[in-house]
Amino acid sequence: MPKRRLMWQLFASYLVVTILAISVITVYMAISMKKLYLTEVSSDLKARAILFRDQLIGKDSILFAAHVDSLCKKFGHKSATRFTVILPSGIVIGDTDDDPLKMENHSNRPEVIDALSGRSGVATRYSHTLYETMMYVAEPINQEGKVVGIVRAALPVTDIDHTFGQIYPRVIIGGLLITLILGFLSLYISRRISVPLERIKLVAGHYSKGEFDHLLPPGNTIEIDSLTNTLNQMAVELKEKIRTVEGQRNELDAVLSSMVEGVLAFDTSEHLVNLNQAAARMLSIDREQVRGRYVQEAVRNIQLQNLVSRILKSEEPQEDEMAIQGNGGRVLQMHGTILRNDKGESLGALVVLNDITRLRHLESIRRDFVANVSHELKTPITSIKGFVETLQDESLKDPRDTERFLAIISKQADRLNSIIEDLLTLSKIEESEKAEILLEEHKLRAVLQSAVSICDIKAKAKKIAISLNCDDDLCAKINAELLEQAIINLLDNAIKYSNKDSEIKISALILESEVAITIQDWGVGIEKRHLPRLFERFYTVDKARSKELGGTGLGLAIVKHIVLAHHGNVSVESAPDKGSTFTIHLPCL
Repeated sequence: MPKRRLMWQLFASYLVVTILAISVITVYMAISMKKLYLTEVSSDLKARAILFRDQLIGKDSILFAAHVDSLCKKFGHKSATRFTVILPSGIVIGDTDDDPLKMENHSNRPEVIDALSGRSGVATRYSHTLYETMMYVAEPINQEGKVVGIVRAALPVTDIDHTFGQIYPRVIIGGLLITLILGFLSLYISRRISVPLERIKLVAGHYSKGEFDHLLPPGNTIEIDSLTNTLNQMAVELKEKIRTVEGQRNELDAVLSSMVEGVLAFDTSEHLVNLNQAAARMLSIDREQVRGRYVQEAVRNIQLQNLVSRILKSEEPQEDEMAIQGNGGRVLQMHGTILRNDKGESLGALVVLNDITRLRHLESIRRDFVANVSHELKTPITSIKGFVETLQDESLKDPRDTERFLAIISKQADRLNSIIEDLLTLSKIEESEKAEILLEEHKLRAVLQSAVSICDIKAKAKKIAISLNCDDDLCAKINAELLEQAIINLLDNAIKYSNKDSEIKISALILESEVAITIQDWGVGIEKRHLPRLFERFYTVDKARSKELGGTGLGLAIVKHIVLAHHGNVSVESAPDKGSTFTIHLPCL
């Protein structure tokens, strides 16, 4: 059924009850008034019949029809009443309005039957003689204990109906006026009941939106007032509780958002119920989209699914690692435990993620470094040892062979010395990074010019021109000695891998919020696949050529750490047979 407002339901109910009550009362009053009036008319007719009967009893003989008929007409016309005298046999011997001889036998009339039995008879019916509705009252005429005749008095009811026809409209109009007045009263009462409820509904709507500052005024009844007080108290308590819950939630969100570790919470059905921003970032997922989904739908990683399943089955802490493909690949360490409420009941599983990609990368670099340094040291040592053993052989008599072998031993010893010096330099720079090397404001042109002067001899040997483009006033916060070493290493590599009669350009300029120092050559270049690992220790693109040119594989690693100590970074752009461009990016003053 369609829903309606309470006010209209109450008003309709009151109005229906009012209309029914007024209608019943009006009808009852009309019927009662008519009945009362008819009773009065009946009593009046009875009195007239008795008076007329007394006139008849005083005569000599009631059976003298002409005398009786004349009395009926005489008294009937004077009293505006129709009198009829009827014998016990039903024969009419006198009538006010008609000839008795022409009238039919009245023995079957109800009032006549009642009068013959010795009591008053009353009846209302349509008269075929007068052609209108009449009220009849019949009284017996007794002589010597016997009924010798009947006197009947009658009046037309048409006058009564006419009278009540004038009364009914007034009664109906009065009922309508009363109904209208009671209708307005019902509307007023309905509003007095519904308006506070409407106000309560409106305020409850504000409460549902979390707006608890809207309080209800006192009610106009005890019940409504009690309800409004209860709602106001509820609003105050809810506001305080929600403030407490929001505070706790904000604290928890702040803690989770500030955590570097990723946190994921699963329910007992392995559905992801919550996660922090760090976890979403590690797993490259959207927090809102995956929340509430099954673990395999949310993350799509079998290691995580297996870990969650093991936690929920064993209810013991579990650890594992997971590999994330894409974005260079990442390795995450997972620590999982059962999630319990304050009663100790299991709610699900809690998994904490730690990004150990860098740790694994460092471990890989360490292993590569150990392998590379072992290889780099073993090669010259093996060579030195072999030629020493050859020199110790007494069968070797040729001085020229001895001199050649000693030259090779000296060259390998120099290579060992270069490797050790570069390692010591790199170690020194790394220690300087930790201890925050002293950086001072210094003009860059002087540092660059010094590095060019040191490398100029090697460049001229290959007929390579070095051009420098740097403003005299360009300054930066640097450690001049270390930055010069980095420029020398880059220049040295550029000279080594450039063709004869080529050119190397050095430039320094300010780009937005940094100072860029660029060393550009047009040498052999480097393939793109080597660029990400170019600054690793002992990493060389062409090992044979590097050894031939006397490289240790540590020069670019030294450059990287020097630049990092200056709070900057180094980048490279290169292509085979098109040369290379190394750029040192330093912060502006």
